[in-house]
Amino acid sequence: MTMPKRILQAAAIPILNNRICLVTSTSGKRWVIPKGCLEPGKTRSEIALQEAWEEAGLRGFLNPDPVGRYSYEKLGSTHRVTVFLMEVTAVAKDWPERHLRRRSWLRLARALARITDDGLRGLLEAVFAEQGLDQALR
Repeated sequence: MTMPKRILQAAAIPILNNRICLVTSTSGKRWVIPKGCLEPGKTRSEIALQEAWEEAGLRGFLNPDPVGRYSYEKLGSTHRVTVFLMEVTAVAKDWPERHLRRRSWLRLARALARITDDGLRGLLEAVFAEQGLDQALR
């Protein structure tokens, strides 16, 4: 019996003007936050910033400490995602995955309603309640 593979990823929760940026998955069927697999020689924070740029065309600053983690299953592997808050400082009109994904800016309640992944939704609810941001983003 083979053990399921564990894949490590990092993600950003981009925030600008009391809204969260969600992007569509590559299939276009689900709404997610920008995330990607860890790469040799790069930190989790560097990957989170890189993915925010590639998937959503966003530049900004990360809170240095992760706000949490969640897991999901895909193609027989467990993906463990370390998540950072991102203060967005620039939004590009063109970015590497613009033709693959849609980007949407939403208040917290609308963002939570679009997210189908229970782990990600639970993490967002907990993070914004803990940080006291849930009221500002509603």
